[in-house]
Amino acid sequence: MKQYFWMALPLLFIAACELPPRNEAQGDARPEKERVRRGNNYEHEEYVLVTTGVTMPLYVNHDLAEFRRWGKERKVKVSIIGLKDMDISAQINTIEQAILSKPSGLLINGSDPALAQVINKAVDAGIPTVTYDSDVPNCRRNAFIGSDWYQIGQTQGEAMAKLLNGRGKVAYMGIVGLPIMENGFRGLLDALKKYPGIKVIGKYDDKGNVEEAARIASDLMAANPDLGGFCGFDSNSGPGIGVAIGEAGKAGKVKATTVDWEPRHLQLVKEGVIQLLVGQKRELFTWYGAQFLYDMAHATVQLSKDDVKAGVSNVPYSINTGAILITKDNIDQFLN
Repeated sequence: MKQYFWMALPLLFIAACELPPRNEAQGDARPEKERVRRGNNYEHEEYVLVTTGVTMPLYVNHDLAEFRRWGKERKVKVSIIGLKDMDISAQINTIEQAILSKPSGLLINGSDPALAQVINKAVDAGIPTVTYDSDVPNCRRNAFIGSDWYQIGQTQGEAMAKLLNGRGKVAYMGIVGLPIMENGFRGLLDALKKYPGIKVIGKYDDKGNVEEAARIASDLMAANPDLGGFCGFDSNSGPGIGVAIGEAGKAGKVKATTVDWEPRHLQLVKEGVIQLLVGQKRELFTWYGAQFLYDMAHATVQLSKDDVKAGVSNVPYSINTGAILITKDNIDQFLN
């Protein structure tokens, strides 16, 4: 997400973290740059998205593409900044530098609770700030938009119980320790508690890696010939589980549910290897997240004489975008 606007960072830090250049997308040109009012200050419009994992296909194809499309539709400048790795310290430094550039709004992937302090700093600087994908506890962001991961876990648990007719062994995997994923794990276990005939044999860390997910799934099927199903929680869990089930010749015999709906996920549903995808509505994260920023910057809706002075946010505080449930019954609506 690229002109190195963070040049103030020490060169050693840049070399170590490999900060990418700033990616800017400009909408249609206008006779003069529109200026935005916040309190008594006017600034040229630029909306900035900050994330880690910036090259992940999941982000590139959904979040980032929709953010750029929003910028073109609104005829404003949008910039994407971030790093390839899930480096929270680097993300904090990136946000610090973004604050210095005084953008019209900041859209931040709330990937870790450690971001709270720097998010508060952005809000204190008068910059409309929205978190997306994951919320950040104990911060004063103006709004959050994203999925309810506890609900995602519950949905998988209920679906798996139905697929197994309430009896059988289940394993689940994802990125262990990631707050949103741990919420999903909790939802899954709470749902499965209602089915005494289902035995959960363990939680496994696939580290967000297809090969690791496939290895774990293969080993578990070998050690548990009567294994009934897998529940996956990161975007690479499903493809890895699918590879293992296919190689073992157990498609349809060992059930699988997972999160997200990338092309490989969809094909595995079509092939009958995965029975349910719980797809996030990621395009909504960045489209409406950016629109919230725009509405704050432009005071589109006013709730008082001066919402900034009144300490009032004129956008929804928290939005659950819900999920897309994809099965063999509706898979053709999502392919291609």
